Amino acid sequence: MANNPSAEKCIRQSERHRVHNKYYARTTRNAIRAIRNTTDKATAEANAPKVYAMIDKLAKIGLIHKNKASNLKSGLQVYINKLS
Repeated sequence: MANNPSAEKCIRQSERHRVHNKYYARTTRNAIRAIRNTTDKATAEANAPKVYAMIDKLAKIGLIHKNKASNLKSGLQVYINKLS
């Protein structure tokens, strides 16, 4: 375990960051799932910019790779375009 105060602080910080990152990742996954489960094109198009911003933020803070973010956004757009 931690042998000095700085190591203990690092453990506290990493736990806070882990919980924070888990919240943003889970929220974004749920938003993506909500768009993929909808069958209404207007609703999907209305929610898409918010979800794209969430995905971009995950890439910006390093939770997902920028290419994965691009692939997620592209896949969502393909799904939205297929809706009628």
